[in-house]
Formats: sequence, structure tokens, C-alpha cells
Amino acid sequence: MLDDRKLAVLRAIVEDYVSTNEPVGSKALADRHNLGVSPATIRNDMAALEEQGYITQPHTSAGRVPTDKGYRLFVDRLSQIKPLSSAERRAIETFLAGAVDLDEIVMRTVRLLAQLTRQVAVVQYPSLTRSSVRHVEIVPLAERRVMLVLITNTGRIEQRVVDLPEAVGDDRIANLRAVLNSCLDGCGLSQVPDTVADIPERLPPEDRPAAATILSVLLETLVERHEEKIAFAGTANLAVADFSAGLRGVLEALEEQVVLIRLLGETGGLSDITVRIGSENPYSGLRGTSIVAAGYGSGDQELARLGVLGPTRMDYPVTMGAVRAVARYVGQILAGS
Repeated sequence: MLDDRKLAVLRAIVEDYVSTNEPVGSKALADRHNLGVSPATIRNDMAALEEQGYITQPHTSAGRVPTDKGYRLFVDRLSQIKPLSSAERRAIETFLAGAVDLDEIVMRTVRLLAQLTRQVAVVQYPSLTRSSVRHVEIVPLAERRVMLVLITNTGRIEQRVVDLPEAVGDDRIANLRAVLNSCLDGCGLSQVPDTVADIPERLPPEDRPAAATILSVLLETLVERHEEKIAFAGTANLAVADFSAGLRGVLEALEEQVVLIRLLGETGGLSDITVRIGSENPYSGLRGTSIVAAGYGSGDQELARLGVLGPTRMDYPVTMGAVRAVARYVGQILAGS
């Protein structure tokens, strides 16, 4: 364990290196930070930090830079995550509140995160395995054609046009709609197939062919849309970032969505901010990056995750504050949608 003075020196080194992208020397620390000790004492503390693996000297006669271990201790000992200003919070709320459906919520969120953090932002769509039915609508379009609309509690909307085997009147459509909603309201999507299996038997014989057709399309929709999806933005920010392991591996990882889903999926609970630094990433192409992620959802239910990916030399207090704030706002919007 490091004493408070050495922790203060490490914190100053991280802050200066993140700010300047230049190795940090003892004289610069003494000049820029009120550490209350002489440059000689700072040099001794830096030697101890280097010996314990928290900082390293990239070149002879150069200053020091943090290692992954040093960043980890810095993040673990953060006294507080930097809160967003009231103007930033209002801007987030206004920007996200203008979204009209889940796709727009996700796309606005990922653009917003990229702008706030100047990193690559990644947002996972709410998993269908964690979603439930909020409402099923059947809209007559013609004598033998209807629009089937499935709305989930996460704001996901799936629409399909269904051609019926025979003409069905509005009153019979209304009855089928009522039966479907009475059975499926609040039903988890993974339980829908078992729940609807006996619905045709509850209907008059003349309505069963139309019901069977509509239910078939409903189940096909769930199968087709079962895949996990993510969106990301801000890849242009990689152009100004520094990656010790090289940019190619990072770009390849971004193309492999399953890699990003796995990384986001290994974060903590709904209220937790998780930071994975450099060599802590299991994927070799991301060893020069850090990932800051959080879950979002409504109430106590986590629906999916979001986060940012950037070089290990990132402003962790600011990035963590932005990720946490955006996750909370997205959860509030989904809860009220």
C-alpha cells in the first residue's frame, strides 16, 4: 500500500500526463502541484513508484508515465467522479428527450457520448432476452391484410404486414387484439412462444386461421430480431489518440461486434461504473485501450450497457462522469416511454 504522499505524486503524474501527453519530471510536479515537499523528495517518491510498477520511464533522461497498474490505482482511489455541469446535464436531457423511438434513442446516445468524451462510444441495444411485451396492436389495412405491431417495455417497436387467409372484419380483429394483449401484457419475450401456443383454441373456429397466421408472423419476428445489436460512433477520435499497441487492432475489434458486446457484458451492475484498463482487456487488439462502461435500464432492471473506448491515457474522472450521467438519462427516458 502507498502512503498518502506517494498517492498524491501518482495522481499528479497521471493528471499531467493525460493533459500534456509528455513524460512528467519531478521539477514539473514541484512547479505545477502544491505537494508540500521538495523536488528531491518527489524524485525519491517517483523512484519508489517506479520500483513498484506504477510508473515507468519510456526513455533515458526522460520523465515518467503511468503504467496500467498506475492508472488502475488512480481510478480505484478517485475521490470523486467529476460531475457534469448544469448546462451539460440540460443539454443531455434536451438532446435525448427529442428521440421518438428506440433506434433514435440509441443513435442519439452514441453520438452524445462520443462528443462528451472525445472517445469511441458504444451503446448496446436492450437485449430481447431481457425485454417484455408492453402492447400488441393489429391495424386493419385491407380486407385480408393487417399491420402487426409489437411494442416492448424497452421501447423497441417491430412492425410486420400480415396477409390473412380470408377477410376478417374489424370487430373480429378487435377481439383477437384483446385476447393477445390479455395474454401477453408484461410477458417476457422468451416466454411468448409458450404463452401463445393455445390462443387459437380460445377463439371461435372462424377466427382461428387468421389468428394462426398472425401468431406465426409474431414468432418469426421474435426469432429474426433476437440478435444482440450495438451502435458505435466517434471512430474519428481515434485519429488523434495515441495507442501503444497500434491502431489496427483497435479498428479490427470495433468491426467485431461480438468482442464489444462481450466487453460491455462483463461490466458490473446497473449503478456501477466499470473501468477496464489496458492489459486487463482479454482481447489482444485492445491492450492499449481502456473501456469505461455502465448498465442502463428502468427501475432496478438492467436492460443493456453503454460505454466508451479510448487510449489508456484518458481523462478518467470526466469520462466516468459522462458515462454515468448518460446511462441514467437513457434509463429515465426508457422508463417513461
